[in-house]
Amino acid sequence: MLQSSTLKFLRALKQHNDKPWFDEHRDEYMAAKADYETLVQQIIDGLQKQDPTMAGLQVKDCVFRIYKDVRFSKDKTPYKTNMGASFQQGGKKSTLAGYYFHLEPGGNSMAGGGLWMPPAPELKKVRQEIDYNFEEFESIISNKDFIKQFGKIEGESLKTAPQGYLPDNPAIAYLRLKSLIVSRPLTDDAVVQPAMLRDILKTFSVMQPLLQFINRAMD
Repeated sequence: MLQSSTLKFLRALKQHNDKPWFDEHRDEYMAAKADYETLVQQIIDGLQKQDPTMAGLQVKDCVFRIYKDVRFSKDKTPYKTNMGASFQQGGKKSTLAGYYFHLEPGGNSMAGGGLWMPPAPELKKVRQEIDYNFEEFESIISNKDFIKQFGKIEGESLKTAPQGYLPDNPAIAYLRLKSLIVSRPLTDDAVVQPAMLRDILKTFSVMQPLLQFINRAMD
């Protein structure tokens, strides 16, 4: 369960995204950061009970910095107006598929995950796994609980079939994807409810078979 003050801080940061304001409100930031990291630790504890690959994961391995890299961005505001944490074997810098929790006021929070823009060799392995075992893949993403939680897999797609695959391949819609992402939106009211932790872990448990399918391709 998150405190409403954490959302309040992020809302204010969006309105005053500059260093002088941030320095003046650093105590509020530290309180919001601690609140978010407490929930992240609770998520880790729950995940380690339902997914053995999460063993040994620590908060520092998962949480992203609030400071933006603006070197190559037209938007020079220095801070992210959200808090994010990625949970996968090897931590947030791993190329493996994983779980993700995003906190952003305005109804922009979400629980989800998957595989985001992997390097070409890893993506090639995943495509091959989908092609070889499409019936199994289809059974995962057509499961009623999966559809209820996420609807469908999303991700930027190639305009044509990837090299080595024919356009009439039964799995072509998924083989064209550059990322395989699922997400479940969360309202501002939901993220401050006591049931939030339970709901996030339930969402992650539903997506676990998809992550197992993707990650075994890269073993």
